[in-house]
Amino acid sequence: MTESPAGRWTRAEDYLGAFARKRTYRRSMQRGPRTEPESPRLMLSTVPFLALFGLLAVLSVAIMVTAFPGSQPEPQVVQLAQHQELGVARKGWFQEAEKDFHQ
Repeated sequence: MTESPAGRWTRAEDYLGAFARKRTYRRSMQRGPRTEPESPRLMLSTVPFLALFGLLAVLSVAIMVTAFPGSQPEPQVVQLAQHQELGVARKGWFQEAEKDFHQ
């Protein structure tokens, strides 16, 4: 008795054979045992992070101390020549500026 191709997949043995082949293929494609440890190693994960965090904290404090205005010298106040009238320059200021510019 010859079976049609459609009738071939109606038997339970055909389903089980395909299932067994698929399962064997999946098992052959599985990876080996885990290479990562179950718990994180302190020297590889936490310590470098804490060291970097501490270094950044020290650097931040050093920048804040250096930038604090109390540690800077007082700026020297430059006395500018007082003009008699606003908008009027003293005589010879342009020639002095040209001399300074060419030096």
